[in-house]
Amino acid sequence: MALLADRLSRIKPSPTLSINSKAKAMKAAGRDVISLSVGEPDFDTPDHIKDFAIKAIKAGETKYTDVPGTMALRKAICEKFKRENGLTYAPEQIIVGTGGKQVLFNALLATVNPGDEVIIPAPYWVSYPDIVHLAEGTPVIVATDASKGFRLSPEVLEKAITPKTKWLILNSPSNPTGAAYTESELRALADVLLRHPQVWVLADDIYEHLVYDNFAFRTIAQVEPKLYDRTLTMNGCSKAFSMTGWRIGFAGGPNALIKAMGDLQGHSTSNASSISQAAAVGALTSSIEFLNDWRKSFQERRDLVVGLLNKAPGLSCAKPEGAFYVYPSCAGLIGKTTPQGKVLAADEDVVSYFLETEGVAAVHGAAFGMSPYFRISYATSPEVLTDACARITRACEAVMGKAKAA
Repeated sequence: MALLADRLSRIKPSPTLSINSKAKAMKAAGRDVISLSVGEPDFDTPDHIKDFAIKAIKAGETKYTDVPGTMALRKAICEKFKRENGLTYAPEQIIVGTGGKQVLFNALLATVNPGDEVIIPAPYWVSYPDIVHLAEGTPVIVATDASKGFRLSPEVLEKAITPKTKWLILNSPSNPTGAAYTESELRALADVLLRHPQVWVLADDIYEHLVYDNFAFRTIAQVEPKLYDRTLTMNGCSKAFSMTGWRIGFAGGPNALIKAMGDLQGHSTSNASSISQAAAVGALTSSIEFLNDWRKSFQERRDLVVGLLNKAPGLSCAKPEGAFYVYPSCAGLIGKTTPQGKVLAADEDVVSYFLETEGVAAVHGAAFGMSPYFRISYATSPEVLTDACARITRACEAVMGKAKAA
């Protein structure tokens, strides 16, 4: 009898975590490696947020909490949604999970039946299709157009919807492209969704506060209130507050859905860490003025990386609206031969070449459902980014120089 469940054959390890692990192993072996593969801000969690956690520890807030989260945190989340997104929720419409990933997992596992379809625009965050597979659903991957900023068009959405469609996952700003939807673009998608009342929307807004060039963030239930009753609006503390290790994600949605997600969570992790929840209260109820400086730094880094990569032969890099990623095309390198004699047949070969020859870890586009691209996180210092881009450029020049010589 086989030990492992059949469902595990439907998923694969996270490519981003796998590449980061390989980069760490190379560093441990003495290699000079720059890892740009993980989506994690390099800023420390602000001290005022830490103080909320320390105060909670000293006050003995170290016991189990209600499964969907403390009342203090759920109220703070309600206030956040009202203040920043114009969405009105009651505490019983809020759930707190151990990171945004658990919230997404619970939502899909609680609602998707075998054969149900979930529309996922590509490029996509690597875990979306695998979570759908674990829920025994069918991921329907729809390609976006790079020339239109990697955003899902209403025409493509309309064609992808079938009677089996249960969810559309909409991530704005996007991981991996940084693409963000304007209010008018969300309005056009909402018009399509209003014609298909069986389709729910999972709005992954985790990068909400990381937008640049005065971009005005909107979420779809805010743009179209008629979708409120079939939208799960997900967010968290990891990215905007640099709290990745605290593991706090949250969502607001219809009562029945939130209750089902809570029932599921009650049989897995129960509540998120009580101390992390206390810190999240501090994050959501305190001033976010510090984000102005963080956004300025991220925007400068984005502009630096886009400018440098566009000078590298064989690469082309668009300027995204948000998050802290760029998604350059490496089409100019595909089919070329490296100085080591290896043909770069796909974007996975390209990122392997960058890592092996220049010690720069990036994630290949195939992991996100669209090739030939690769993802770079610019959530590190300008000095490191400049060094990394110089290495990538050197690697590209070695390939393109060889190609010209041939």
